[in-house]
Amino acid sequence: MKKIVIFGGGSGLSQLLKGIIKFPMDVTAVVSVSDNGASTGRLREEFSIPAVGDITKVLMAMSTESKGVKDLFNYRFDNNSSIGNHSIKNLIMTALLEMKGDFAHSLPILCDLLDVKGKLLPLTEDNVDLIGVTTEGYEIIGEAEITEAKRKIKDLKYSKKIKVTQKVLDEIKKADLIIFSSGSLLTSIMPHIIVPEIQEAIRNSKAKKMYISNMITQPGETDGFKVSDHINVLEKYLGKNMIDVVIANNAEIPNDMTLLAKSEGKDPVPIDEDVLKEMGIEIIAEKLFKVEDGYIRHNSLKTAYLIFSFLMEGE
Repeated sequence: MKKIVIFGGGSGLSQLLKGIIKFPMDVTAVVSVSDNGASTGRLREEFSIPAVGDITKVLMAMSTESKGVKDLFNYRFDNNSSIGNHSIKNLIMTALLEMKGDFAHSLPILCDLLDVKGKLLPLTEDNVDLIGVTTEGYEIIGEAEITEAKRKIKDLKYSKKIKVTQKVLDEIKKADLIIFSSGSLLTSIMPHIIVPEIQEAIRNSKAKKMYISNMITQPGETDGFKVSDHINVLEKYLGKNMIDVVIANNAEIPNDMTLLAKSEGKDPVPIDEDVLKEMGIEIIAEKLFKVEDGYIRHNSLKTAYLIFSFLMEGE
């Protein structure tokens, strides 16, 4: 069975994994743990733990349990209660971290409970903040603050040197395909690739490297970006000519401002084929978008099928 390692966080990675786990691939999802917003931020502050929100969101996407069980874990308490806005899954993850001391000993228990297909690894066990450096040289501390600021960020760094989870480096060595997920470029993908140990492991890997392109731009982060602009940001950290293939949407996205705003986006991301071909990047272009619960999302099943087909063609 072919082995894939996919980097990401939040809704973008979760959406892709819903489809990926339906195909015969050995998947390892690597998730950043620097989110400091909403429920996750409050739990981080109170218990001095790494962010649990993206981890639990991805766990649910990889779970093969019934809808009823997932609904229970996703249940969020009313804002007026003492545990307002906390979800069951975040509270359970926090309890396990308190009991077991780290993700390495906590995650297997939740994976068993949720019958998770594949592996899930945190980028690090460290409790760290993401820092964005603006083009003017200002530092914005915190993932949520970086997103809310909607300022042009020229660089990212952590509040302290982090220790990468060793299993992440081990999985990269064994991978047949390394995927950079769709999702926030600044706060879901780059938190992984700004780490020197991750950069080195990816450069040394013989696996093909794939980017699942965002379909719409994010205000303040990727305004005016084409597909190649996203890849240029990745390669600023990974090194030139590291991305081998991109999967991108080539269908017209509805010009509905309410829909775009709810999806936290602005404009469709065009495929600049000539530039991508000059960069030596293989383009897999299909209709990928779907409207789900009022959001523009990747069609998880179709995207997963394209990933699986690419892997099989390489045999």
